[in-house]
Amino acid sequence: MNTPTPINLDPTLADLLIPAPDILFLIPTLLAAGYYLWRFIVSRRTEEGRARWPIWRAVLFGLGIILLLMTTQSRAATLTGSSMALYMGRLMVLAEIVPPLLVLGIPRGIRINPRGAAARVLGILLDPWVALAVWAAVIIFWNVPAGFNASVVTNTAAALLPALYLLSSLLVWSVILRPLPNVQPAGMGSRGGFGLLAALPMMAVASVWLYAPNVLYTPYVNALCLWNLSPLQNQQLSGWIMMLAGLPALALAFIQLFQWLVELTGGDEVAPPT
Repeated sequence: MNTPTPINLDPTLADLLIPAPDILFLIPTLLAAGYYLWRFIVSRRTEEGRARWPIWRAVLFGLGIILLLMTTQSRAATLTGSSMALYMGRLMVLAEIVPPLLVLGIPRGIRINPRGAAARVLGILLDPWVALAVWAAVIIFWNVPAGFNASVVTNTAAALLPALYLLSSLLVWSVILRPLPNVQPAGMGSRGGFGLLAALPMMAVASVWLYAPNVLYTPYVNALCLWNLSPLQNQQLSGWIMMLAGLPALALAFIQLFQWLVELTGGDEVAPPT
């Protein structure tokens, strides 16, 4: 009779990054990275292509892909039931770091026929209210105890929830950073306001985790947590991780709003000569 391998409750970073391939994530990621690399190489053949697709964009996209692979293809992805804080750290990388890197990697001047089917679909997906509704549904529903408990019990939390965080956050960051201006007519002010609204669900959930007196999720009530943390400490640390991860996007929203106000009041006008 084979005995199960005991879980190391004090893993190092090297332990967490041991490869653990997940085909459902790995194949689409490699296909997307391969297509991007092919188009980038083709663009380097012309001066116009090099101008609209500089190397720094490819570097950011590549960094996003590396972080995506590290987050989804490592042993850390298999420890969902042992550390809520580790799980939330992975989700925040997928929601707040990987998407802006991927979006910033999109080249300038992508030509999309505004009357074509692709433009209509993108116009719907990148509509601020649609993106906000999808993002809020993912953040709120899957962090309500009933929803999260069900996802852990049915083993969908390990793969489904990271995918939902990644895809919904890609919509949010695409609205904020506006990589396709011909199908995204939103101005700086509306993008800043959208960023503030999009930050509210995360901040609300993080606050609940920080100040809740008891463990909210049944699978973690009596769990053996990594690094000698109690279940309640694990939950509170998850709240800090989510709140701190959302601060850069919140800061960007304030910057966009401030820039919009400056433009609205004529603050960028050149002073007349004396």
